[in-house]
Amino acid sequence: MLQLIKQPPPFDSFFPGGLFLPADTLPSSFLSSIPSSSSDPQNVSCFCWGHRERVGGVFLSLSLSFNGNGRESGEIVGQHQHEKKAEDDGVCEENENGSGAINMTKHLWAGAVSAMVSRTFVAPLERLKLEYIVRGEQKNLYELIQAIAASQGLRGFWKGNFVNILRTAPFKAINFYAYDTYRNKLTRMLGNQESTNFERFVAGAAAGITATLLCLPMDTIRTVMVAPGGEAMGGVIGVLRHMIKTEGFFSLYKGLVPSIISMAPSGAVYYGIYDILKSAYLHSPKGMKRIQHMKEWGEELNALEQLELGTIRTLLYGAIAGCCSEAATYPFEVVRRQLQMQVRATRLNALATCVKIVEQGGVPALYAGLVPSLLQVLPSAAISYFVYECMKIVLKVEST
Repeated sequence: MLQLIKQPPPFDSFFPGGLFLPADTLPSSFLSSIPSSSSDPQNVSCFCWGHRERVGGVFLSLSLSFNGNGRESGEIVGQHQHEKKAEDDGVCEENENGSGAINMTKHLWAGAVSAMVSRTFVAPLERLKLEYIVRGEQKNLYELIQAIAASQGLRGFWKGNFVNILRTAPFKAINFYAYDTYRNKLTRMLGNQESTNFERFVAGAAAGITATLLCLPMDTIRTVMVAPGGEAMGGVIGVLRHMIKTEGFFSLYKGLVPSIISMAPSGAVYYGIYDILKSAYLHSPKGMKRIQHMKEWGEELNALEQLELGTIRTLLYGAIAGCCSEAATYPFEVVRRQLQMQVRATRLNALATCVKIVEQGGVPALYAGLVPSLLQVLPSAAISYFVYECMKIVLKVEST
């Protein structure tokens, strides 16, 4: 027979050590629902550990003892607290999802702004590079600059820059975000506390492929606009309509294979080299001293002072990474541009295009425009990483 232990409460049911409930407090239906490992319990002691908290009039918890041996058979939690906890869990999950989306948006914006600033700054060099690759220009660099200035004026050096920004802003945004995400996921998946060089290179290659698949159409349109006769098509929309109408939608993905082949090692080298240089500095005595200084002063430092590498090293390491990446993959860039200019009737595959370029101009033809390209990449990569790191600080981007 179930029997509750009764205490003679003088004024209140609260006593030091817990809450003892009178026998008539609990209905018989509740007692019958309490699980028991004993088929014939003699008594049940009801004791509330959280004696200072009540939730909606229901006791917080019970410790159940059978036959006076002090063995616990279970814990009953108040219904209202369960409901409140479920609501809180839902709110927490919603907040986490919302903050994750906001952080991703800020991360993408950091990459996009870095591309806008860097591409606008180096647009004249980009134009010169395309003149050599797309038009097959034979003039030396000085003569080509004079020719563009004489025929199109100063604005001619920024021709196609708006389209270039439309292409590179999402490309860089996706690239930076994808790299950080892939690298951190790989590190956690493999159980490492810090990213290894292998993880950095794999993440960089995967980021390059991801960005290429999503952004190649805009790159194709820009190349066609700069090519001979492209001006007559009427801008971005005109080129888009012409290509889809005459060659189909997938003509926007001309050169996809060499693009992926080039962007995989390009991304691996670009992000991998920068991260390796950055990690080496941060593990050096000077780097650790700088990190300690940043921790001590915290948010009192401005965005430039919060850069882990500092201004000069961020620019320098970005430039080194960009040059290594460009030199390693430049022949793929030449082949890709040539594929994008081909029409369906005379289209060749990537290998045949490469052979044709070598037959017409020799191996140096695969490096046509490399000097202006490197002159463009040096400041572009440096400014790109510098602006990206600054924007992450300003926007308070969290690690993914």
